[in-house]
Amino acid sequence: MTGGFIVLIGIIAMVMVHEAGHFFAAKSVGMKATEFFFGFGPKLWSTQRGETTYGVKAIPLGGYVRIVGMNPYEEVDPADVGRTYRERPFWQKSIVVLAGVASHFVVAFVLFLAVASVVGTSVATTTVADVQAALEDGTPTPATVAGVTIGDTVLAIDGTVVSSWADLVEEISARPDETVDLVVDRSGTTITLGVTLAAVPDGEGRLRGYLGVTAQRHTERVGPIAGLGRAAGQVGEATTGSVTGLWRMVSGFGDLVAATVTGDTDRISDNRPASPIGLIRIGAETQDLGISFTLELIALVNVFVGIFNVIPVYPLDGGHFAVALYEKIRGRQADVRKLVPIAAAVVLFMVLLGVLAIYLDIADPLSLR
Repeated sequence: MTGGFIVLIGIIAMVMVHEAGHFFAAKSVGMKATEFFFGFGPKLWSTQRGETTYGVKAIPLGGYVRIVGMNPYEEVDPADVGRTYRERPFWQKSIVVLAGVASHFVVAFVLFLAVASVVGTSVATTTVADVQAALEDGTPTPATVAGVTIGDTVLAIDGTVVSSWADLVEEISARPDETVDLVVDRSGTTITLGVTLAAVPDGEGRLRGYLGVTAQRHTERVGPIAGLGRAAGQVGEATTGSVTGLWRMVSGFGDLVAATVTGDTDRISDNRPASPIGLIRIGAETQDLGISFTLELIALVNVFVGIFNVIPVYPLDGGHFAVALYEKIRGRQADVRKLVPIAAAVVLFMVLLGVLAIYLDIADPLSLR
């Protein structure tokens, strides 16, 4: 459960860092922040420090910072005039609302950099770490029948050179029920083994080739300069993937509801949301892949949450920025109360999405295995 615990701490830290971004940005430009809480609902614990109350509430589904004048229905104390969000110029509002979004990308970058240059990435090689004795039906695996042994390094399949574990898996998967020549290096000697690959379901209604071996792994680290480039590239890739995944999730919301009602979860494999419960389970399930995998999982979650929050609809951070931009362009204060129906719809969507994600993570858990 170590991996799951790390993911849990990572999620809590993500929420607090996001809110800290808003909080310190507001403080830096002189806005008054009266509350900084983790969770919602009934108060469990709080303490007063200066003009701000810090604490924890009973429902651990996020957090918030209360900045005076951000709520359109709030009556501002005359003593706070001059320190409210609504009175501040566009650039200050932008800093405050986007600081939370920016925090996710900063955290993701730091985590990717730490994995690349400090912790190291666990890399699967083509050297065999273990040979599976039998398939689920009890028949010997192709690797066992062919005489593959621990320590063999796979060099090629049917003349196709494989330089990485991903290449090996791709070549094997593409050949269900085929007999192939497996070229391996065994203690410095090149040996060719004839192997008839098994055919197993791939989870999408098709069959894939299967050998029955697991890979030896080694830890790979790069220097800090190379690490910076790698981390930036990973943040970019995660951003692109998050935008695509978010679009699929939103556009496929109807399928998500229908699949939940009918129990046909196969139809939502490409746009299924994951709740904290599912993420923690994935962290626990994959902890044998090492701390690097767990940290990268937390980094990916940060990027996705950052992308979600920047959507320009109220009451998300992107919505607050859109309102501030509107006010800047029009030169007058917007009547945010007109956006309440939109805000209510967005909150309802988020609640329904969260409930469906929790239900699916309990009834039909996600698995990366």
